[in-house]
Amino acid sequence: MLYKTYLAFTHVPETPQMDLNFWWGPNHTRDSHDDSIRPYRILFSEAMQMDISRRFEYYRLRTIPKSMADVAFTYGFNSEALDRVYNYWSFKYNMDERERYFRKYKHYKTNIQGLDIHYVHVVHLLMLHGWPSSFVEFYELVPLLNRARSDYGFTFELIIPSLPGFGYSQGAVRPGLGPAQIAVIMRNLMHRIGIKKFYVHGGDLGHIVGSHMITLFPKEVAGFHTIFPVNFSKMSLITWLVGALYPKLFLDQSVIQKMYPIEEKTNFFLEESGYLHIQMTKPDSIGTALTESPMGLASYILEKFSTFSDPSNKFKTDGGLPDNGTLTRLLDNVMVYWITESITTSMRVYKEIVNNNELEKTLNNIPTPVPTWALRPYQEVIYQPDFMLKWKYSSLLGTTDPKGGGRFIAYEDPKLLADDLFKAVNIFERFHLDNEKK
Repeated sequence: MLYKTYLAFTHVPETPQMDLNFWWGPNHTRDSHDDSIRPYRILFSEAMQMDISRRFEYYRLRTIPKSMADVAFTYGFNSEALDRVYNYWSFKYNMDERERYFRKYKHYKTNIQGLDIHYVHVVHLLMLHGWPSSFVEFYELVPLLNRARSDYGFTFELIIPSLPGFGYSQGAVRPGLGPAQIAVIMRNLMHRIGIKKFYVHGGDLGHIVGSHMITLFPKEVAGFHTIFPVNFSKMSLITWLVGALYPKLFLDQSVIQKMYPIEEKTNFFLEESGYLHIQMTKPDSIGTALTESPMGLASYILEKFSTFSDPSNKFKTDGGLPDNGTLTRLLDNVMVYWITESITTSMRVYKEIVNNNELEKTLNNIPTPVPTWALRPYQEVIYQPDFMLKWKYSSLLGTTDPKGGGRFIAYEDPKLLADDLFKAVNIFERFHLDNEKK
């Protein structure tokens, strides 16, 4: 019995065969689609600006229920903080200036498997955002990554796509487009651009997509950098649970403090995972409400930035939301969802994780040899030590453990992330050179 249990947790499944050409778009476009790479111009149209101004005025005139005294963000987005966002967004956020900011890099679209996929091509690092982020998450990283540095002999060429159903990329018209299928689309996008070997960076949902890419296409990805280093395999889960009973048998004291107590971690997930449950079951229901109200959308998205940047933010009346400079960038992200009306299609990916559960579990339990580097932000609520990560990422070449930062480190400390990407890719390059000499 014990042997069978051991086999169940250590068995490595065969890599599934994915359909690399499955058609996610409308059937009537199959024979007439344009698969060229087309320049794309982002526009903050006058009609959109008039519409959002009207909705801001409607918000001002409405009697929105006020948060109760001394609850901070523990009941959700605090009404005082939301009023601050409203005043800044409606009176100080300069639409024309932000439109120019969005256009500072070249944008393109190309049709992959029936879907128009949007991406920013700055000059072969594939940057994959998560939810509720978007491509603008990486805008402040671009000048840090494509600037020559004396301590490294390379700069980056960045490909920054909007994942299917996010922002300016088209959503699927039929069910089934989950992280594994998005991994195929991202790989096909790189081939369409003409890049057959590349590095991948990902965080949050982008980590899951990137992890599937290096599992399905290990010979095409030269290295994987992640800021959400999590091994979702059965073995890692059972180790975490057993480790809670006898932690000192497995772990150093410093690691124990990051992984446990299990009750504290479980309570956090129960309290903060409500959005996951609704998006995994009824994304279209909540999506309809968020598409109607810019302030509702901002509340829903910014509350996630608050909580997952630092869990203690929920005890602050302002939610730990940053100064006006970074608030502008966070509202840029909200604008991407508002302008494109893509919040519903972006949330459907969580429903597809459930629909494709067996495929997701299979991919999570297949080790990958692709060289990997992990940056573990201090405030990330999920912590796994190196030995657990290596069960999935067998060529984990190193990790970085900064003293700050949360899940949205690209917003919080772009320099830290840029420095770590340079360091990781430099080590990847040396890894490949050493292997060629053998």
